[in-house]
Amino acid sequence: MKITAIIPARYASSRFPGKPLAMLGGKPVVQWVYERATKVFDSVAVATDDRRIADAVESFGGVAVMTSPSHPSGTDRVREAFNLLGAAGDVVVNIQGDEPFISTEQLRALADCFADPRTDIATIVRPFRGTYAELADPNKVKAVRDEAGYALYFSRSVIPCVRGHEQESWPSLAQYYIHVGLYAYRAEALARIADLPQSALEKAESLEQLRWLQAGMRIRTAVSEVVTVGIDTPADLAEAQSMIDSHE
Repeated sequence: MKITAIIPARYASSRFPGKPLAMLGGKPVVQWVYERATKVFDSVAVATDDRRIADAVESFGGVAVMTSPSHPSGTDRVREAFNLLGAAGDVVVNIQGDEPFISTEQLRALADCFADPRTDIATIVRPFRGTYAELADPNKVKAVRDEAGYALYFSRSVIPCVRGHEQESWPSLAQYYIHVGLYAYRAEALARIADLPQSALEKAESLEQLRWLQAGMRIRTAVSEVVTVGIDTPADLAEAQSMIDSHE
């Protein structure tokens, strides 16, 4: 099975413009992501709409693909990049360009999901351990899985409901999973999902993966305990730098 890893990286970010090029431990954030990806996959490329990012990637020996600046999502950018690379591959892994410490364990777990021919899309979930107040945060997307590990639903609400018990006790009475926004797609699935119109469930929850579920596609989930650190703001970058400094 040939796997292509693509890292979508935009320069324009409302909270942190230029973050793929922000320096972390002496090299740009996107280089950290690229180097992690190459530990697992032979074919890795950065998909960007900004020449500055492409130049930076090529300067450290990476592969960069220039894509349209008008893509509404990273998935669309990944699809264009995959086609520009020649669509040579059975599986495409979408790795966010702002995850400098992306886990190689998680990347391998994603790839392993495609050993099952029923898998159209793969993603990661993390067992939740915490309070109900933390669980209820709508920014923490909850995932419900079947016994084989396929996703049944994703929600910003707390699911499942533990009927007849106080909400504060729910985390101790049911196993909850938090969705980690890391995806891989079978090549034919990637071609299909980019053409799907928004679904009613997607619009209601503002979750792209519900479009795919509602269209009947099968999303396999891999369970990982790893907690990664994304770079969304300058404060996140400072925290990541502190992590590096503490290990030196």
